[in-house]
Amino acid sequence: MSPMPTDTRGVHIWLVMMKAFHAVNGYAARSFQSHSLGDSDFRVLEALLHKGPLPVNTIGPKVFLTPGSISIAVDRLYERGLVTRMESGTDRRVRVVDLTPKGRHLIATIFSVHAEDMEKLAQILKPTERVQLVNALKNLGKQAAEFVAENSLNRLTETAKQEKSQTEQTLPRLRRSGTPRRKVRR
Repeated sequence: MSPMPTDTRGVHIWLVMMKAFHAVNGYAARSFQSHSLGDSDFRVLEALLHKGPLPVNTIGPKVFLTPGSISIAVDRLYERGLVTRMESGTDRRVRVVDLTPKGRHLIATIFSVHAEDMEKLAQILKPTERVQLVNALKNLGKQAAEFVAENSLNRLTETAKQEKSQTEQTLPRLRRSGTPRRKVRR
């Protein structure tokens, strides 16, 4: 008996990716949760470790946090003494965030364990599978980003057209149902 064919529909690819993401994310979280860090705090510290000092508004998009969420995360890390916040030398509206020595030591320690854990996990993949997986995920991510940009505009236009059409269909019914029209004075 031959093995069942793999379901390659887009919706199945999404489902498999989501299941894998949640499993990998749960495994990855062990390395920073033991240090009382949440996911967003870890991502901010990791970005600062590898990118150096960054303005708050630059960190947010890099670690997938909204402006409000990044501000709260930076405040939390600041209160723990893990980061500093300084005004930019060129623009007083901009706050630059950097690691303190305590923060640098913590994230360097956590990240080395995290990197080892991710390598252990990825050992199941052959070198060629790793390359294929990275390339396939990059392509899929780029395609999704393009679709989001295109579809958000198209959907807004379509929604407006549908609402207008529904309104146009509803008005005659209201008028026929005996609802008196307002007289327009000219």
